[in-house]
Amino acid sequence: MFTLTESAAEQIRSAASRGGAEGMALRLAAVRNDDGSYDYRMGFDDVTDDDISFRQSGVEIVMAPEYVPLLDETTLDFVELDDGQQQFIFLNPKDSNYVPPQTD
Repeated sequence: MFTLTESAAEQIRSAASRGGAEGMALRLAAVRNDDGSYDYRMGFDDVTDDDISFRQSGVEIVMAPEYVPLLDETTLDFVELDDGQQQFIFLNPKDSNYVPPQTD
């Protein structure tokens, strides 16, 4: 199952509002590289009949069926990595670059 944190959902809703994309779904995709790492893509898009679609925290998420196995068990978060630098991160245990979050 794909998971969206509340922080990510809030940022996505805000970006949709600022960018005039209200009512559009967040489309996700992933590609597995030869070294086992993943490249991720996301953007606002319309839903097609072939898409897998679900809603979390007020955000409609869609992906083509071929991306579901790659993104299963993934969490999309919006975090501050460096002082004042916030960005989306994909936490995917299948990605060779995955590092589990540190707990204090």
